[in-house]
Amino acid sequence: MQTENIPKGVTYALATAIVASTAGAASKLISGDVPVPVIVLAQYFICLLLMLPWLLKRSASSLKTERLGAHLVRGITGWLCFYAYYQALAYIPLVEATLLRNTGPLFVPLVVWLWLKFKVPGKSWGPMLLGFAGVLLILKPDFEGISIWHIVGLTSGLFLAFSMVGTRALSSTEPSSRIMFFYFLISFLCSLPMAFLSWKVIPLWTLPYLLYVGASICITMWLYTQAYTWARASVVAPVNYCGVVFAGLLGWWGWGHIPDTLAFVGMALVVAAGLLSIFVNSRPQKETAPLASDEQKRPSAT
Repeated sequence: MQTENIPKGVTYALATAIVASTAGAASKLISGDVPVPVIVLAQYFICLLLMLPWLLKRSASSLKTERLGAHLVRGITGWLCFYAYYQALAYIPLVEATLLRNTGPLFVPLVVWLWLKFKVPGKSWGPMLLGFAGVLLILKPDFEGISIWHIVGLTSGLFLAFSMVGTRALSSTEPSSRIMFFYFLISFLCSLPMAFLSWKVIPLWTLPYLLYVGASICITMWLYTQAYTWARASVVAPVNYCGVVFAGLLGWWGWGHIPDTLAFVGMALVVAAGLLSIFVNSRPQKETAPLASDEQKRPSAT
């Protein structure tokens, strides 16, 4: 068993948050010149290209699966998560879109209960309710500041939860490389029709940003795998919320977005809810809802 190295694990986790935040900023930067469906299509095309060396070393039989339905659910919800996130980024501040997407772990108990019919321990519902109280403050209590794009951003968190639970369910029988391949392929195919309908000439200056947005998924997957290799989940997972801080700084620097007091309180509640969720689910409990406890400790890269 590998010796735990907390500083190294935290460093990798911080790098994960930085890459994810800067990729979100890159998408927001080019969204005025590149339609969101095209950004999503380019992202998954680049991911498939990066998997090409792995594919060339494998036989066709290595891609055979008996769980195509689960792959479809995981792939479609993962695609919807990014599509909704990038759409929200184009219209609302970076920090708000990032935080709404990071509500994914808070949705996990609900998804586990609705989809997999597991009994979720009562203690898992408290952090979820606290987190959504924070979301309401971000959206403003009187709803004067709410827009449809805030709702779209929140749905990216819901789809992220489905994707997380689907990934965990598949990992019991499928190797991670096969899960990634089907995810990228299904998402690419889902992206094609909408990208075709909204296609326009892509400015050359946006190409480096498109490349980075696409590569960022593979980079973050590698980084958080390293983080979890060197440190336990209860140490690594809280660092993931640093991505909200980085997104706030990038939003302030790039677009002059400064959240108001209520939004700051709401963000604090969401982060606190995420940390509380990690704490309560890291304690020993009966195996009544294994996915709920395990997935809430995982980072929300995809």
